[in-house]
Amino acid sequence: MGIQHRIMGALRGPWLPPERGKAPYLWTLSLLFMLWKYAYVRIGLVELVLLVMTVLAFYVAYFNSFWHSNLRAVPQLLFVLAMGLVWAPSNPGASNFFIFAAAMCARIERKRYAYLGIVLVLVCACLIAPYVSLKINFLVPVLLVGAPVGAACITEESLRRSREQLIRKQEEVAHMARIAERERISRDLHDLLGHTLSMITLKAELAGKLLDRDPQACRNEIRDIEHTARQALSEVRSAVTGIRQTGFSHELATARASLAAASVGLTEEVEPCALPATLESVLSLALREAVTNILRHAGASHCEVRMTLESGMVVLRVRDNGRALPDGGAIAHGNGLRGMRERVAALGGRLALRVDRGVALELSLPMGGAA
Repeated sequence: MGIQHRIMGALRGPWLPPERGKAPYLWTLSLLFMLWKYAYVRIGLVELVLLVMTVLAFYVAYFNSFWHSNLRAVPQLLFVLAMGLVWAPSNPGASNFFIFAAAMCARIERKRYAYLGIVLVLVCACLIAPYVSLKINFLVPVLLVGAPVGAACITEESLRRSREQLIRKQEEVAHMARIAERERISRDLHDLLGHTLSMITLKAELAGKLLDRDPQACRNEIRDIEHTARQALSEVRSAVTGIRQTGFSHELATARASLAAASVGLTEEVEPCALPATLESVLSLALREAVTNILRHAGASHCEVRMTLESGMVVLRVRDNGRALPDGGAIAHGNGLRGMRERVAALGGRLALRVDRGVALELSLPMGGAA
């Protein structure tokens, strides 16, 4: 039952890889030249049976060879060549087997060995030619057709392999692009939500404190929370679709409001300049991350934000007077700082962190680093 199932599966196909098309089926029609002999010679029953079995065996070997390459295709090639050697003395139409064997040499990927295979096939044809009754009818097709067909098949196979490699590389590039895009969205969502949720938390705490003392101020804070949440939702949607460009002035105003809500003083000094959209987005996200870290971890009472142009570089400095780290302590590089470093490095910039009385961040980006 298992053998029968495999046979039926093989008969149903596919007999060829889909990319091969229908041409290989048409090439097998050249085997009709095997019948030319019987236009003037009566065929016997035994010879007819052997001819049918040979053709069927040829189809199996020929179509099977398309699924293999290199050494795995050699047995099929040798089998077809052997059929040509066996039939040549009694049927000049066996020259077709030598032509097919030359074409099957293209299954060998290294061109030097493939062309060597064609030469060996032609040599075998020349060696068997003295035993063929109609030498010219046998040898001329092999030499005039076998060599060009074999060379053309090698060229076609080489082009097909190059196309497959190109497709695989394109798929790899597309895969890497998807990974990079997911990482970008991950970084942006972290920056967006981290800052916004910190701000909402602070305002919610403030609203709770004002609930009994100043209901009107409490309502104002709740309205700010609602506005901030709606704005965050809009920014998240934009970030996911990849069209968000954060304005630095807008981000500075948001930082000013967030720091004021946390009773953190702000000194700002921003040199007016026209920034490319990509630089402005990176600077805005860096400011957002820095302010978020100040609100979460620093315990600062004052913050300085300065942006200047220095020798073709735009330099952003953010400094706070928060808690100093313990002796020997180091700044923990979470997702936010890692994302910031990746964005800065992608534009050929530098990012430096220094711990003194609080944390000082300095980010430098070349003005020509982005269009």
